[in-house]
Amino acid sequence: MINGFDFSQGRIPNFSLSFQSSAAPHAQRDQMPNSSSISEFFLLVLADTWEMQLFYFWLFLGIYLSALLGNGLIITAVACDHRLHTPMYFFLLNLSLLDLGSISTTIPKSMSNSLWDTRAISYAGCAAQVFLFSFFLGAEYFLLTVMAYDRYVAICKPLHYGTLLGSRACVRMAAAAWGTGFLNSLLHTANTFSLPLCQGNVVDQFFCEIPQILKISCLDAYLREAGLIVVSACLVFGCFFSIMLSYVQIFRVVLRIPSAQGRHKAFSTCLPHLAVISLFVTTSVFAYMKPPFISSLSLDLVVAIWYSVIPALVNPLIYSMRNKELKDALKKLMQSVVPQQE
Repeated sequence: MINGFDFSQGRIPNFSLSFQSSAAPHAQRDQMPNSSSISEFFLLVLADTWEMQLFYFWLFLGIYLSALLGNGLIITAVACDHRLHTPMYFFLLNLSLLDLGSISTTIPKSMSNSLWDTRAISYAGCAAQVFLFSFFLGAEYFLLTVMAYDRYVAICKPLHYGTLLGSRACVRMAAAAWGTGFLNSLLHTANTFSLPLCQGNVVDQFFCEIPQILKISCLDAYLREAGLIVVSACLVFGCFFSIMLSYVQIFRVVLRIPSAQGRHKAFSTCLPHLAVISLFVTTSVFAYMKPPFISSLSLDLVVAIWYSVIPALVNPLIYSMRNKELKDALKKLMQSVVPQQE
């Protein structure tokens, strides 16, 4: 998220964000009987000058390329190094794939709009963004729950680790996370885009997401989404409870380890996962459950960047920073790509 990052270095001139909620004449929030006449939506404009739009293009391009590089290196290292063919790194590979999918759903379209000085997105493109982003976001949360179970078995039941988390079990758990995310996203997307839109076709965000589409739907139709929201909330809290239960058991076992070195080793395998979960849960919960009275265009934008862009950027750093095996594999990979000069 931009919040907490200082982009004023490098002699970039001071500027203020300008959010335009009015678009071309045909994009105004006129009353519409249904969404059948809408062929495109209009996204949030990040700045009202070409220079600042170009700045946002280069900023997002740098973030996007960094995320591609970090996650791509982890995927390649795990796939190529046989020492990393373990359940923990198999799930990490899946996490990197989901991060790549998530950031690739939102950033490229925003970069394109900034570069070509437009804000339009087709109806089908908006629906695709909603579906794909919800899919990757949901699957990542379910996968983080599976990864918590992996740490629980590794620390609390090490003698049964090979049995409980064999190759077939790992594939099934990962497939369940992807499948649950897919089904959840499909239901929400189909239901959201079946609602009549009475508030125009201007989306107050730099990408299409369900809460913003619901804002421009008819008020009486909004309740149709309530049932699915309740079901999703139950899944979210169920996963959160499972994660917390796993770590309660983990901490109980780790604190009984007599040696400080053993406790440190056990904690070092859990801290990256805990950091990723904390970043993911806090930003997502705040984005979707913040009170309406503290909502604003600028705050919604910052929060959206925080939970849709930043995790894909920092997750590779979190997992590789304190992981000696992964760092060794990345070093070996880099040496194979760039041979040492004699």
